[in-house]
Amino acid sequence: MDEQSEAAVQGSGGRLDRRAELSEFLRTRRARLKPEDVGLPDFGRRRVPGLRREELAQLAGVSVAYYTRLEQGNGRNVSAEVLGSIARALRLSDAEHAHLTHLAKPKQHKKKPTARSQQVRASLWQLLDQMDGVPAYVVGRRAEILAWNRMAAAVFGDWGELPAGERNWARLVFLRPAYQELFVDWEQKAIDIVCALRMDAGCHPDDPRLSALVGELSVKSEDFRRLWATHDVKDKTFGVKRLRHPLVGELSLNFEGFRLMGDGEQSLVTYHAEPGSPSADALRLLASWGADAAAPRAGTGA
Repeated sequence: MDEQSEAAVQGSGGRLDRRAELSEFLRTRRARLKPEDVGLPDFGRRRVPGLRREELAQLAGVSVAYYTRLEQGNGRNVSAEVLGSIARALRLSDAEHAHLTHLAKPKQHKKKPTARSQQVRASLWQLLDQMDGVPAYVVGRRAEILAWNRMAAAVFGDWGELPAGERNWARLVFLRPAYQELFVDWEQKAIDIVCALRMDAGCHPDDPRLSALVGELSVKSEDFRRLWATHDVKDKTFGVKRLRHPLVGELSLNFEGFRLMGDGEQSLVTYHAEPGSPSADALRLLASWGADAAAPRAGTGA
């Protein structure tokens, strides 16, 4: 089975295959390392890229048989200390280390709360409304857009005109051509979304709505299949996004993501422009237009 078919199969049932996720994650992390990256001699041509299992086991201080079982998806009874050693050997980031731990030592979640719709506190809606001139929204698990203010609608489109199930960054970015035009670096936005979904999958492999989303995107988007097969994860909480707005032209906006106290699965994301920049002037112009700024794109798929 090729990578594209595998991604579709994993997303087609009521849950993602945690053992397969663990196996592929370790294999792809090992494949990206070269012997010289970790101070090992390279004895010539290799059949597959990356370190051999025995080399990784040596670096982590575990037996080859033990590491092989783990890479085959059997993380039963593995200790946090061993996972830490393997994470260091694989040069994992903090986000990747956390993802490995979730896959190898999954926490037990009740199924009903996992599948239940996410709710945003009324006070957060009020806060968003009062953030005048600052595009902001709340995003939850599965990349679902849960709440937003008027400026976010002016910049990204009026999500209120979409069915609730379509208010999802993954569906918008991979399935709606208008969003491919909106983001100047669309590839990076797509990567960020897939990385976030991977982290969700590690924490909630039994989430049927997440599995259904992965299955739908795997069938409908070749780009999603390609990026999903990389098994990359990261937690990106700040940066710069360049947008190609249909009314005011190019925008360069700094974004910040804040995990919400009381619900770590929701984040408040804000955007702002450098003071005195053309982008700041463009945001003020969009603010003066109000709801009319979002009208050309609202609810469209083109």
